[in-house]
Amino acid sequence: MAEHGVVETRDAYFEAIETLAGGTGPIGIDAERASGFTYSQRAYLIQIYRRDAGTFLFDPPAIGDFSELNESLRDAEWILHAASQDLACLREVGLDPVNMFDTELAARLLGLPRVGLGTVVEELLGIHLAKEHSAANWSTRPLPEAWLVYAALDVELLPDLRDRMVEMLVESEKTQIAAEEFAAVLARETKAPRVDPWRRLSGVHSIRGQRNLAVARELWIARDALAQHLDVSPGRLVPDASLVAAARVMPESRQALADLREFSGRASRSELDRWWAAIQAGMSSPDLPALKASSDTLPPPRAWAERNPEADVRFKAARAALASVSDELAIPLENLLTPDFLRRVAWSPPESVSADSIGSALADLGARAWQVAATAQLIADAFVEVHQSICLPSESDS
Repeated sequence: MAEHGVVETRDAYFEAIETLAGGTGPIGIDAERASGFTYSQRAYLIQIYRRDAGTFLFDPPAIGDFSELNESLRDAEWILHAASQDLACLREVGLDPVNMFDTELAARLLGLPRVGLGTVVEELLGIHLAKEHSAANWSTRPLPEAWLVYAALDVELLPDLRDRMVEMLVESEKTQIAAEEFAAVLARETKAPRVDPWRRLSGVHSIRGQRNLAVARELWIARDALAQHLDVSPGRLVPDASLVAAARVMPESRQALADLREFSGRASRSELDRWWAAIQAGMSSPDLPALKASSDTLPPPRAWAERNPEADVRFKAARAALASVSDELAIPLENLLTPDFLRRVAWSPPESVSADSIGSALADLGARAWQVAATAQLIADAFVEVHQSICLPSESDS
């Protein structure tokens, strides 16, 4: 392979497998998508580096299935930065690590102030890593040489970065914590598809009336189908603001839609018949959506004081207690315990509050063993103290 050439044939792919299998130590791996440009979140470039083997840049659309590479490297530790962002597209082509080290997550657990790859590499290795192509359209073919150089550097430094972080995790006695967190990322299930995904339209909250919402829904469905067919990011066809504007105004004719100044975007006029048909479908649909989606999402904490005062006091007391532990461990509060977990136990605590019952509730939500050990007792103590302060009469009342 040329210095920054791309592996894009099956023959070259099998040669790369053989070379990588002869390398030593863990592998650095990364994937480049075309988020914001394409509909799919597939990988358009996969980079792998291994000591004594070198760097390989693979073209996933050209190669197809990577199961042979996955099997060859199955026993190696895979190093990724922010693995949760790349695992889905890697698994889509057959690359699924068993043993992983996440340098972004490790940076969080080590309490580093900034966790982007460039800043972490600079702080721990003293090397400046330019990130000017991170938001590029990686579906471009052929890929510019400068992009390939950038992509190669992203993985070539990962083994050295991992080694330094392992030392730091040992020094800070966080090796087991990191292992539990890495395992949790690998085991995390893919989120189920959203019910009514059209409700994610930016600005949909400004639409009043069920009929208007039905029009917004049909416009979203029409745009999504076209975006998927063209493999183009939906917002590049017609932005959310345009769909919302049309749903609010409810144009009475195709021409009225064409004249609507707020209805813009590169496909707003070339696909005008499609959008008008969607509006007509929404106007005549017997299936009118509810004004508000059903959800198990809790109210935002700022509304708790009015809606559930005791939960508000519990949440604030427990959060303050956890903040002190966060400072002591030099682990961000959101990594010490997922914020939603604390909100849920504060909103609906176990009937009998104790470290064991709080710990069980947290574990059921998905908290790791180390998180339960570090937080359950503190949360339980805070809840009990709040309950006593509310229920016990003060001396002036007696």
